[in-house]
Amino acid sequence: MAVDIQGYSKRDTREQLLAQRDLCEALDRAAHGAGLDRGHWEKQVGGDGELATLPDGTDPAMVAGEFVIGLAGALRDLNREARDGGAAGEAGGHRLRVRLSLHHGTLTAGPFGPAGDAPIVVQRLLDAAPLRRLLIDDADRDLAYVVSDSLFEDVVRTGFCALPPEAFQPIKVSAKGATFRGHILTGRAVRRNDLPDDQGGGEDGGERGGPPGDRPAPDARVLDFPALAVR
Repeated sequence: MAVDIQGYSKRDTREQLLAQRDLCEALDRAAHGAGLDRGHWEKQVGGDGELATLPDGTDPAMVAGEFVIGLAGALRDLNREARDGGAAGEAGGHRLRVRLSLHHGTLTAGPFGPAGDAPIVVQRLLDAAPLRRLLIDDADRDLAYVVSDSLFEDVVRTGFCALPPEAFQPIKVSAKGATFRGHILTGRAVRRNDLPDDQGGGEDGGERGGPPGDRPAPDARVLDFPALAVR
């Protein structure tokens, strides 16, 4: 998993420290709400974000859906406090707006951090121009979220994730001679059951265009991946 604060370098030192504190709080709240423990994540931290590898046995559907929904809510609450002059408002009025990318793939521990496919893919998607533009073009958005193509196919598109696949748009990124594919959440970070009927919700909670019988059973679960990378 990879997460990065927008406009971090434009803040002064005090504001950067406050932004780090607020991001940590938002991640903790989102993880707790999804039944995850960030204390068990292997993290590489930078001033403006974090690269984390989640432990074996983590349910990727929970991370790709409930965790993201919780993070969007936590950011919204923190920014509301800032707007209303609460504790978070001490950061000089800067809203906390972040980019988040998620991928599952191969990696192994190394002396300078994880090595392998997963950390490279997740970083390339995090730095993708379309993801950055999402925050620039949508002033009301606090979270820009992208999943890798494989994670979208295995978890989001199949309906295991709380977020509806119709809320995502595909992207293709070329960097350092390689091509990386992902899917950006262009809709709202809300559970499919909370969407209006014309956006995939409704009383039966079904996806748009699909009958209830096409949905996975409520207790269906994605088999564990060897590792899940987030920054």
